[in-house]
Amino acid sequence: MEVSAEVIAQHFNGEIIGDPSVKVSSVQKIEYGKPHNICFLANPKYTHYLLQSNAGVVIVSRNLVPEQPVKPTIIVVENAYEAVPVLLDLLNSLKKSKKSGRAFLSYRALSCKIGKGVYVGRFSYVGAKTKIGNGTQIYPQVYIGKDVTIGENVILYPGVKIYDGCIVGNNCILHANVVIGSDGFGFAPQPDGSYKKIPQTGNVVIEDDVEIGSNTTVDRATMGSTIVKKGVKLDNLIQIAHNVEVGENTVIAAQTGIAGSTKIGKNCKFGGQVGISGHVTIGDGTMINAKSGIFGNISSAEGQKGLQGIPAFNMRSFLRCHVMFKHLADPPKK
Repeated sequence: MEVSAEVIAQHFNGEIIGDPSVKVSSVQKIEYGKPHNICFLANPKYTHYLLQSNAGVVIVSRNLVPEQPVKPTIIVVENAYEAVPVLLDLLNSLKKSKKSGRAFLSYRALSCKIGKGVYVGRFSYVGAKTKIGNGTQIYPQVYIGKDVTIGENVILYPGVKIYDGCIVGNNCILHANVVIGSDGFGFAPQPDGSYKKIPQTGNVVIEDDVEIGSNTTVDRATMGSTIVKKGVKLDNLIQIAHNVEVGENTVIAAQTGIAGSTKIGKNCKFGGQVGISGHVTIGDGTMINAKSGIFGNISSAEGQKGLQGIPAFNMRSFLRCHVMFKHLADPPKK
């Protein structure tokens, strides 16, 4: 799908220098730009690439407008870096035309309620009394159980599984093989050394504008709800256990595991492979570096300074300790 420089400039309320009719179809780094590409210049150290670029269009920050003529059409905006995600979203929306209707070999229970413009792909299953909002896209081989509620304009990629009674809000994206509502890890030890399964009777609530990466699992609550709040972004291969609450606009990187009944505040940022034990509270704005372990409550004042280590503590203190740790094995000086 091609789009003209004029349309792009209107989208950003930008100023055009050059030919407004030039059309581009994909984004590329400025050093590799071809006539069908649109590129960005937000960092002054890459300015020399603009002078030799063959790109069709280049978006530049206002303070980086070239003083001499260049081959590409220029679109001047206040901040080219901030324009990147907006443009990618624009091009993506133009490329992806929504489907609607029910594909051959899909199944929808008679009692389910399907909104307008919904697409159900091949070999997908929609259970009884389930409600699906307008414009939602259900790709092939998706399973949606009974009494599930899914909002509008949701995308469920192939292999997503949503168990009975769970709720997914509007404008959510669940990537391939996400599992929502599987049983929490609850077992009661018995006198003979065996374990008796504790029934997991709650559900999962995913609020609006949440994106969940491939192969991530969010377990249903033992009682009540496991809640992923508005604007949360979860990477691939994350485990969210039963009765966890993840606060608004929190971002969590891959392979993180969060144990049961933990409460995470809003606007937190967790690196990859972070481990968080159960029944702890983590304050708003907490930043945890990769491979760290959390075993107790973290206040906002403590967490906003950044944490690292196992168990995690102040990042600056950790780095000072690490300098000493590296020299513990050094032979003593004579």
